[in-house]
Amino acid sequence: MSIASDLIRGHTETIILANLLSHDSYGYEINKSIQQKTAGQYELKEATLYTAFRRLEEGGLIASYWGNETSGARRRYYAITTKGRLTFARLKVEWNAAKELIDILIAEEGDYAN
Repeated sequence: MSIASDLIRGHTETIILANLLSHDSYGYEINKSIQQKTAGQYELKEATLYTAFRRLEEGGLIASYWGNETSGARRRYYAITTKGRLTFARLKVEWNAAKELIDILIAEEGDYAN
């Protein structure tokens, strides 16, 4: 079963911030991580990913820098900022609240019986 991209699309920036919590990373590596975590059911289009990077950087939630690879093309790395960590925490609370409401709204009769 494929995950409906419409359901996830509004949370692209939260997903990126989550991927940057533990270490700095670059676009291809983040997308690869998303694919691995979802067993190939979801991936971000390159244009979507880099548009989100731009918005996050303009908002002060991430910062970018060029890596110093000795072989291959130089990579642009992204690091989450303090503001980004705080924003991620808020977005995660909002997601959990929305998820609980959706669970209630789509529950079948008897799912929430006491």
